[in-house]
Amino acid sequence: MLKLLNTLLLTPSHARLRYWSAMTIFALIVIVGSIPGARADAAEVASGIVLHSCAYAALTFLVFTGGSGTPGQRATKAVLTIAAMGAFDEFVQGFLPYRHGAVGDWLVDCSAALVTASLLWVLWTTRKVRA
Repeated sequence: MLKLLNTLLLTPSHARLRYWSAMTIFALIVIVGSIPGARADAAEVASGIVLHSCAYAALTFLVFTGGSGTPGQRATKAVLTIAAMGAFDEFVQGFLPYRHGAVGDWLVDCSAALVTASLLWVLWTTRKVRA
């Protein structure tokens, strides 16, 4: 089981799948977040900060491991991609009468991306050096 997870989540053979999974999940986040009342229902499970942090950290992982280049390049691309995704999500929310875009939410998205990408950069660098 551990070998299967390693193959799916870390090897280059499934990198494109992880990258496009991130794009698909993001599209679903925007679509589901646009459904009236969906955000209120999700708030019963977790706060906005927790939801944003977990969702955008997972997206960062998928973009980082699905990307190419050095660990530093991957981290930079992942953070910039997540910043753009978060900004787009908040922009879309600004057009919905029952939602509002918030800079604070975008900052949480960016913070989650920075922390996750930094951790992945450290792990990726030390893993490659040992290998």
